[in-house]
Amino acid sequence: MNEPVLLLNQNYEPLNVCRTRRAIVLLSKGKAELLENGRAPIYSVRQLYPRPSVIRMLYHVRRPRPTVRLSRREVFVRDRYRCQYCAEMTIEPTVDHVVPRRTGGRRRWENLVTACRRCNLRKAGRTPREAGMRLLRQPRRPKSAIAHLVWHVAGGSVDPTWQPYLPQLESAAG
Repeated sequence: MNEPVLLLNQNYEPLNVCRTRRAIVLLSKGKAELLENGRAPIYSVRQLYPRPSVIRMLYHVRRPRPTVRLSRREVFVRDRYRCQYCAEMTIEPTVDHVVPRRTGGRRRWENLVTACRRCNLRKAGRTPREAGMRLLRQPRRPKSAIAHLVWHVAGGSVDPTWQPYLPQLESAAG
């Protein structure tokens, strides 16, 4: 009952990721409809319920556009916990300033990357060029907060039934 379920607005725009229990409540109250059922059913004493994977609200939910706040954790999620210098997946990542703070580097999406401890120590207080290192890709602000949220909640493996509803996922999270 704790699997993630993609929640879409009436216009099919991703709203959020909720848990199966919440999705079933929305479905049973007639506030949402089932779009994708990609999992084993839920058994109750009297009935068999489809386990939702994607649901859509039957009315439009107005909300401000979400933004991704800059934090260590969100930098790690954006970079998928992969060192941006050696491409190693790391359990204990560090945040590296591409342009060091001592030379005027700011705390911005475009200047922060995930780095393993070894690469961060090797780079020290220099720019990647001065240290003879290359970035895998230029850091940037995530384009879509929803795609970023989906990637974060799904833990890096997005349910295949979600793909048609998240065309921006790869460009935002990758």
